[in-house]
Amino acid sequence: MHLRTIKTRPKPIQIDLERTAVIVVDMQNCFLSKGGMFDLAGLDISRAREIVPRCKDVIDAARKSGCKVIYLRHSYNPDLSDSGGETSPNWYKELGPVFFRKHPDLKDKLNFEGTWGADIIEDLKPQEGDVVVRKQRFSGFAGTNLDMILKTYNIKYLVFIGIASNICVESTIRDAFSLDYFPILISDAVSEAGASFTQEATIYNVKFAFGWVIDSEEFCNSLR
Repeated sequence: MHLRTIKTRPKPIQIDLERTAVIVVDMQNCFLSKGGMFDLAGLDISRAREIVPRCKDVIDAARKSGCKVIYLRHSYNPDLSDSGGETSPNWYKELGPVFFRKHPDLKDKLNFEGTWGADIIEDLKPQEGDVVVRKQRFSGFAGTNLDMILKTYNIKYLVFIGIASNICVESTIRDAFSLDYFPILISDAVSEAGASFTQEATIYNVKFAFGWVIDSEEFCNSLR
């Protein structure tokens, strides 16, 4: 075991680095890059861009410490056969299918498998030994093999970074908690979609009910 006590809020928690994974949520061109889906839809991507260096710090520190790095990547089949179709709320609420129906000519900019939009941004490209899990819903556990992968690597502690804190990050944290993992949110390495108060709400929710919170500098220092 490689135990570390990290100064999380509301209380410190002890983790085993050999059983810890950093979960990198949806750091893709369609959500973060100029000319991607969020940008084309008029959403402010500047806050998401600001967290990239801190995400890189966390990922680098995790790799050096022997933690697993797992990327979640939100992408649909080109024919939308895994979107749920018209009988699913996902068809009406998730921006990818909604935007595609209005602008099919912009498919490469959206979150479709095999396109630029679905790729992880260049600054955070997965490396050999990392794991990439595709998902088609907000939670990384919904309809994926994420739980099986974590159990295969004997993972118990999940460190969350990425976007959007109030949607995909929080959805995955809630499911992780219910599956008896220990979720840890890196508060300055996640970014919200929408109003800034939603970021505060997610941090509060995690501290109060679903896990633990720490900033990137404190977390990285704890691994050294």
